Amino acid sequence: MDAKYWDARYEETDLRWSREPNQWIAETTEGLPPGRILDLAAGEGRNAVWLAERGWEATALDFSSVALERTVRIAGERLGADASRFTVMQADLAVFAPEPRSYDLVIVVYLQVKAGLRARALRGAAAAVAAGGTLVVVAHDSQNAVRGFGAPPDPAVLYTAGDVTDDLRETGMSVQRAELVSRWVETPDGRREAR
Repeated sequence: MDAKYWDARYEETDLRWSREPNQWIAETTEGLPPGRILDLAAGEGRNAVWLAERGWEATALDFSSVALERTVRIAGERLGADASRFTVMQADLAVFAPEPRSYDLVIVVYLQVKAGLRARALRGAAAAVAAGGTLVVVAHDSQNAVRGFGAPPDPAVLYTAGDVTDDLRETGMSVQRAELVSRWVETPDGRREAR
């Protein structure tokens, strides 16, 4: 999956994902004092925009120019006079290295890449977290391919909480929570469980 693939996916519809934040991002960031946040593989920026609305200085990074154009539009609509707290950056995580120790919060939500690139991206994300900061990773679990709903079609881009902790082992990060969680999703065929 490259930027052209994702550009095409974002061009298929006016809004590919929800305007609301991911529920795990909302849950895990509740109570954190606003600071600088980096959203890696931000897509349409729903999480970064939501955090910017709560006082964070947000940077949304993605390699899809279509997604980032949409992100800028959404941020402008929702942030108004506070839009200066929000920036976008176009970059490919295969080559991008975030500025070390520069962000109070780094989030990686549904990054869908194979293991080698995932490990590189997560180590880069960890390196970008400032002292006392937080890294949050949310992903479709490997089980979702056979026992869940909403997983990408390629099982090679799915991973487990254990994979994430292994990827972060040499980074010095202290893992506070790494677990499989489920949520119920309303679909045209009824409620389905996503992992």
